[in-house]
Amino acid sequence: MTDNTQRSVYAIATMDTKGDELNFVAKCLRDAGVATKTVDVSTAGEAIGTPDVTREQVIENGRVHESDSAGDHATVDRSIERGAAVTAMGVHLRNYMVDQCRQGRVSGVIGIGGSGGTALITAAMRALDIGLPKVMVSTVASGNTAPYIDCSDITMMYSVVDVAGLNNVSRRVLSNAAHAMAGMVSHSIADAEVKTTIGMTMFGVTTPCVSMVRQSLEQLGNECLVFHATGTGGRAMEQLVESGLIQGVLDVTTTEVADEIVGGVFPAGAQRFDRILSSRIPYVLSLGALDMVNFGAVETVPEPLRDRKLHVHNAQVTLMRTNAQENEAAAVWIANKLNRSTAPLTVVIPELGVSSLDIEGGPFHDPEANAALFDTLTKRLEQTATRRILRLPLHINDPAFADAIVAEYHRVEDQCRG
Repeated sequence: MTDNTQRSVYAIATMDTKGDELNFVAKCLRDAGVATKTVDVSTAGEAIGTPDVTREQVIENGRVHESDSAGDHATVDRSIERGAAVTAMGVHLRNYMVDQCRQGRVSGVIGIGGSGGTALITAAMRALDIGLPKVMVSTVASGNTAPYIDCSDITMMYSVVDVAGLNNVSRRVLSNAAHAMAGMVSHSIADAEVKTTIGMTMFGVTTPCVSMVRQSLEQLGNECLVFHATGTGGRAMEQLVESGLIQGVLDVTTTEVADEIVGGVFPAGAQRFDRILSSRIPYVLSLGALDMVNFGAVETVPEPLRDRKLHVHNAQVTLMRTNAQENEAAAVWIANKLNRSTAPLTVVIPELGVSSLDIEGGPFHDPEANAALFDTLTKRLEQTATRRILRLPLHINDPAFADAIVAEYHRVEDQCRG
C-alpha cells in the first residue's frame, strides 16, 4: 500500500447536518489505512463532531489565497440567504483546496451532500488537477451531472437514499465510496515511458488534417491527445494543460469560437485560450471549422437564423455557415486573446478552406466570408518575433497543410526551448 503519511484524503461535508455520515466515511478510510482529514463547510449550524478542519479555517485560508478576479471575493455569513452563503463557501473551499494541493497535502478528495452540498464541494473539485482522485456521493447524481462535473474527472455516486442519517442503505453506499477512494489513493499505475504529450482539437470536418498531424508526431515519439471541439473538449484540453499533463498544443479546430460568438451549442467559453497562453508551452493554432456554427436538430435552429445556409450533419446536429460579419467578429475575438501572449505561437491559415464542407464545390464554400476571417485576423493580430501568422494557399485537409502544421510546431517548440 502506498505511504499516505505525508498526504491525506480530505473528506468534506456540511457537518452541521451531515457530520455523522462524514465521520463514518472518515472511519472507513482510516480503517483502510488511509490518512484522512474531515473538513466542515457548514453555512448554518454547528458541526456534529469535531472536524479536523473547521469552517472558520476554510474561510480564513480561502480569503488569504483567493485570487484577485471579480467574483472570487466572497463572504460567508450565517444570517444571509442560504444560496448566497453556499456560493460564498464554495469560493473559499475552492481556494483552500487549491492551496492544500499546491503544498502537496492532498492525496484525494471525497464529498457527501445534497444539491447544495454537491454544488459547493464539486466547485472546489473542478479546480483541482486532473488525475487527483475525486469522489462525490450525492442525492443528485442520478440526474444531469454536467453542471457539477463539467470537464473534470469527478466520480459521482448516487446516494440512493437522502444523506440524512446512517441506516442499512446509507452505510453500504458510503462505505463503498470510502473504499473506492482508498483504492484510488493506495494504488498507482506503473511508471510509463516519459513522452512529450501534445493536445489537439478536431471535428469530423477536420479529421483528415488532425489524423495526419497526429501520425507524424507519434512517429517522432510524442503522445497525442485529441479532443472533440465541442466546448467541453476545448476546456478539458486546457485543464490538462493547466495540470501539467500536456506540454504542447496544436489547436487545429477552433470552431468553438464561432459558437461562442453566434450562440451555438458548443461555445468556447470566455476563458478559452487563456490557460494555454499562461502556460507558455509551444502553441500552434489554425481556424478549423470556423465556417460553421453548431445547433441541435434542425427544428432547434433559432427562428431568425432559419433562412441562413444550413447543412444537416445528422438528425441531432445542424450546421450553419458563418457569414463575413461573424467571421470578422471571430477574428477579433481570437486576436484579442492571442495579443496577450508572451510565449512563441503561430496561427496557420488555410486559404483554400477551413473544413471539408468549405471546399470548392462544397456546401459551405464562401471565399468572401473566409477573406473576412483571414484578413481581419491578419490585421488585428499584433505580429512580433514570437507571435506570427503563416498564410498558405492550401485547404486545411491537404496533406501539405498537415506537413506545414507539424513543421511549424517544431519551429515554435525550438523557440520555446531557446
